[in-house]
Amino acid sequence: MSKYLISFPSAAMVVPDGEWEAVGRDSHAVIDEAKAAGVYVFGGGIDEDVPPALVSADGTVAEGGYRQRVSPFVPSYR
Repeated sequence: MSKYLISFPSAAMVVPDGEWEAVGRDSHAVIDEAKAAGVYVFGGGIDEDVPPALVSADGTVAEGGYRQRVSPFVPSYR
């Protein structure tokens, strides 16, 4: 079974003040759906000042992470 990491930098979280409640509600709905499907693994913040490391199934560690993909559905945050 394939495994995916969905992440984005904090700079991408540009949400107008009046929309935070809806963003919170919708994001919790996505997490609830993932948990119900048995595919939820982790939710939380990642320290952007710590360089990424890729840990393979056999325990080997390599500097860097997976190559980044930019979604065509999310506007650029740069």
